[in-house]
Amino acid sequence: MERRQRMKVGFIGLGNMGSAIARSLIKAGHDLTVYNRTRSRAEPFKSLSAKIAQTPAEAAVDAEALITMLADDAAVEAVIFSPGNAIEALPADAVAISMSTISVEFSRRLARAHSEKQQHYLAAPVFGRPDAAAAGKLFIVVAGPPEQIGRCQPLFDAIGQKTFPIGDEAHAANVIKLAGNFLLTTVIESLGEAFAFGRKFGVDPHAFLDILTNSLFAAPVYRNYGSMIASDKFEPAGFKLPLGFKDNRLLLSAAEEAAVPMPMASVVHDRFVAALAQGLGESDWAAIARISYQDAGLRKEVAK
Repeated sequence: MERRQRMKVGFIGLGNMGSAIARSLIKAGHDLTVYNRTRSRAEPFKSLSAKIAQTPAEAAVDAEALITMLADDAAVEAVIFSPGNAIEALPADAVAISMSTISVEFSRRLARAHSEKQQHYLAAPVFGRPDAAAAGKLFIVVAGPPEQIGRCQPLFDAIGQKTFPIGDEAHAANVIKLAGNFLLTTVIESLGEAFAFGRKFGVDPHAFLDILTNSLFAAPVYRNYGSMIASDKFEPAGFKLPLGFKDNRLLLSAAEEAAVPMPMASVVHDRFVAALAQGLGESDWAAIARISYQDAGLRKEVAK
């Protein structure tokens, strides 16, 4: 199927990630109509020649593709199914693209609902933080009808460095996203424990990080999160801790439904609860490492 290079896009959700993605789409020449519940987040897009929608329906009404990048199932449900909703306004044959990290079951529900309206649906969650989104360097995991993936490839090319199509069943992309985020949390947890161990024996955390990331663990995830943990600096947050906690809950819920034991996910769940109890809700999700420091009696030493 021939790809169209320019598309009319409705874009809903202008948080840190959504704003960066929307800007990349505009820069690539796509025509955007944007909507955000807090209108002040949408206002800067006027100067970028985007239209500002007053309702989710207004963002969807003339769209060839409708992208949602929102915090959770409830936020997506509010714009798709609630009064002034997008699903009733989106034209037949348009494609809804959910880039939000949502539950597996809700993704299935979205696929059914859009199909009933003769619309198409792709799940296309992304890996990458806001700085990667701003640079157009996200990784996109997309699932759904192959012809619709091809149709929307110009959008994915504008925001990402690589697209991973993984089949016809849209919810598979959400499974992979949740699994990937789970693996990131296990990296953060293991780094937190390892740095607490090193600190307790007087090992300089930055020297420890330098050795680890220039030998066994050279991947960017170890460098980036390791640097935050070594410095005990988790603000400003690139990905707030409550969002990571939400993803952990979605993973455990889907795992329970499928009868998949995930004991490490349960450990991380308790770390998130402890971090929230310590008032770290505005911190980056890597702040769960502070719980390892506290458990080792290190908070006073780290604060010096």
